[in-house]
Amino acid sequence: MGHYEVINGYDDSRGRFITQDSYIMADFPLPYDQLSGRWWRDFNYVYLVIYPPEREPEVLSVLGPHADPLYNAQQAAQKALEEIAALSGRDLFFAWFARGSSLVALGDYPAAAQAYDQAFAVYADLPEEERPWRNLWYQSGPYAAYYHSGRYQDVISLANTTLSFLSKPVLEESFYWRGLAKEGLGDAEGALKDLTKAASLNPNFSLAVEALRSRGAPAP
Repeated sequence: MGHYEVINGYDDSRGRFITQDSYIMADFPLPYDQLSGRWWRDFNYVYLVIYPPEREPEVLSVLGPHADPLYNAQQAAQKALEEIAALSGRDLFFAWFARGSSLVALGDYPAAAQAYDQAFAVYADLPEEERPWRNLWYQSGPYAAYYHSGRYQDVISLANTTLSFLSKPVLEESFYWRGLAKEGLGDAEGALKDLTKAASLNPNFSLAVEALRSRGAPAP
């Protein structure tokens, strides 16, 4: 449900990027400080590099060690830790959340779960109008962290809360992880129902499709 800003130019004289935003407008001007601050931090500074195949050696040279996903995740986890010490309020929530997401990428699920616990503790103390209540529409790291830490009921509770914010239940990731968690608690029927729902919402969601197949159930 999220969308990326496609940056295809910049204007140093005005201090802004030229972006293509499918939700707002074409050639959307985005100030440097607006992107590098709150907006980008909210998504753990994730970026995709788009380039023609013949220029890959050049791109790899520019990226250096950052071309390695593992190195990138380690650096992001460290950056989040530094920001945690310097931020407060809503920004602190996202710093802890980013720390959790980076640790998920590194496969350190127990530590990731603890980071998300800290994030949600900050969230609970935020004024209601500042709470980023749609965050799990776009980022599903807490599900993986809690599931792989054996915290199945936490996965189910988080999925239920996330889905309750929607007028229509259309988040395939929430159904997928809730299904796995139900299976972990012995609810095979409920698990199959959720996994089927996830695959039906998005037939290209390979995790749900493969989960059904591995359990001998047909994909929608």
